[in-house]
Amino acid sequence: MTIATEPIGSLPRSEALRRALAAHARGTLDDTDLARHQEQAVADTLAQLERVGSPVLVDGEQSKPSFATYPVAGLDTLSPDGAVIPFADGHTRQLPNITQGPFRYRTRAESYLRAAKRHTDRPLKQAVIAPSALSLLYPAEPIEGYPREEFLRDLANEAEADIRGCLDEGAHAVQLDFTEGRLSLKLDPSGGLLDDFITLNNEVLGRFSPEERTRIGVHTCPGGDQDSTHSLDIDYAELLPRLFRLKAGNFYLELAGEAEPERVLSLIRDHLPPTARVFVGVTDPVNPEVETPEQVRDRVLLAARYIPVAQLGTCDDCGFAPFSDDSSTTRELAIAKIDARVRGTALAEEALGL
Repeated sequence: MTIATEPIGSLPRSEALRRALAAHARGTLDDTDLARHQEQAVADTLAQLERVGSPVLVDGEQSKPSFATYPVAGLDTLSPDGAVIPFADGHTRQLPNITQGPFRYRTRAESYLRAAKRHTDRPLKQAVIAPSALSLLYPAEPIEGYPREEFLRDLANEAEADIRGCLDEGAHAVQLDFTEGRLSLKLDPSGGLLDDFITLNNEVLGRFSPEERTRIGVHTCPGGDQDSTHSLDIDYAELLPRLFRLKAGNFYLELAGEAEPERVLSLIRDHLPPTARVFVGVTDPVNPEVETPEQVRDRVLLAARYIPVAQLGTCDDCGFAPFSDDSSTTRELAIAKIDARVRGTALAEEALGL
């Protein structure tokens, strides 16, 4: 396709996998059988994305415990009392804290990519968590013998290895999930925390060559969990100029859920680096209504009035189940929205004469 289109990452888990996870939690299913169910769910996800014509595939994060904390899941050096993320509907998610150093990933994203490659030869995209998100794992009270500065050095090294492992494994694209970008402006309206996040992420991104960065992107959204968001009330204008300072070749931006899309598009036009591609969200996972291909087409055509087609792509606003929420949005609904995105992007190409 001339206008690139890509999924963001997570899909609700299959019903069979949900039953297997429940049995595993009860102790009636062992690790080997759970892994078999996870592999089957990945294979089914890839097959469904191929069926709707998605030119780039993802594994749907069927095996990830969480998009944010997969690198540290299972570590015995964590406490559960970390940063709390409040959502607009009143529910919260909480991150853990590390309790000692040195900080090391227990799981790298390349392992998920390698597993997915067993089931397809199509281009595969791999989402990784941005180092800025994991910087929130360091507690407010310094850890004796392991200062924050040392933690951040270890974190940058681990994040670089996570990205590089995916590139070396042949990922079509590697996407840094940066949902905390907009949230940081709620936590610190001065923008100081966001500036710290940008600096840390650029420390990692700057270690890659310009050619490598054409395969690296950054995704941002106001959060999406249980059909609610954590920072949609924060003005995009406070984020986008800083966001585009990131040394990435691609940007995946939530847009379908915005009340004033043309205002956001004008901001993108004014700040998008000349060598970067921006994927604008044309389906809204938080909205239970399935977009029609014609609605998607019109959203793409609107974006093309502000963004050069050579720099334009489409995506979903965010993942459909980033915190393993498999019930608010059904798997069938998510696939239907992806189908509409693919078909609507193709209709926009036709309308533009591409």
